[in-house]
Amino acid sequence: MGLFERFLSVWVAAAILAGVALGKVAPAVFEDVADLELAGVNLVVAVLIWLMIYPMMLKVEPDCLGDDVARNPRGLGLTLTINWLLKPFTMAGLAFLFFRFVFAGLVPELDAEEYIAGMILLGVAPCTAMVFVWSQLTNGNPNYTLAQVSINDLILVFAFAPLAGLLLGVTDLTVPWGTLVTSVAIFVVIPLGAGLMTRSALSRRNGPSAVEALAARLKPTSVIGLLLTVVLLFGFQAETILDQPTRVLLIAVPLLIQSYGIFAIGYGAARAIKLPFDIAAPAAMIGTSNFFELAVAVAISLYGLGSGAALATVVGVLIEVPVMLSLVSFANRTKGWFPPATDTNGRRRGGEELSMADGWRESR
Repeated sequence: MGLFERFLSVWVAAAILAGVALGKVAPAVFEDVADLELAGVNLVVAVLIWLMIYPMMLKVEPDCLGDDVARNPRGLGLTLTINWLLKPFTMAGLAFLFFRFVFAGLVPELDAEEYIAGMILLGVAPCTAMVFVWSQLTNGNPNYTLAQVSINDLILVFAFAPLAGLLLGVTDLTVPWGTLVTSVAIFVVIPLGAGLMTRSALSRRNGPSAVEALAARLKPTSVIGLLLTVVLLFGFQAETILDQPTRVLLIAVPLLIQSYGIFAIGYGAARAIKLPFDIAAPAAMIGTSNFFELAVAVAISLYGLGSGAALATVVGVLIEVPVMLSLVSFANRTKGWFPPATDTNGRRRGGEELSMADGWRESR
């Protein structure tokens, strides 16, 4: 591996520090960038996520989509069980435990209640966009990941409001449909459409190998997009991090326990039911990651921009990338725990690329 790939975690840490420093030195610049949004979705971050998602979307094979899911329906069942029957309730339980008991007296009661609300909103909003990035970093099955995200988004439309309302004790919770629909369009429909059109054009002209070659060439661009996203996310919240470091740390504790705990449950269950690695890793990742655009939008609409609920959802954004990268690294090191991936004919997939976290090398 080259110097850049070998020290990816160092560059991420540097991006975090750079984001906080730049956000403090030039807050007006980040405020202007933050204002470039559509229905609560920041357009600059959206472009950077496109850079990360596009190489994976190139690998989606529509003809094989149904076959991949039909051969391993347990992976989809695991994802839905974690996302909708477990994760919202464990997050609510941890939020109550820490801010009603463990941290009681450390923060005012009203703030504690709002932190609980913000964490619940994160728990009820499973990931839509970044899961494609985590899947690509673990060389996940692109068809299966797309199916997982698509079905998850469909359930989200119907289940988010009643489930969040139940856990929050709110009877008139209004879903910000603009944010929800815009996010799905920006992070799923548009990059998928671009990937399918590119794949079709390249395959007709130069064959399937041209698609793989393009995806390989774009991988460095994906990591650059990831690092720039980290800089922006931490730059947006630099003032909050520096002005309320203790509150940020207190909120981060249950969120970290939730993230690593949910991943352990999902990953362990995937191993127990013998899912292939290229399905097991994304299944565990999608349950761990969050749809933070939706959570932040609902927190602001219910409790206000400067509320503790909004702060809690923002802390969720801040810890997500470092946490998920650590889980990507762990998954890539434990790939041997799972059966090898197979193609739609049941044959072991050949010429499989190692993940970006392993240095973008091709296996023999």
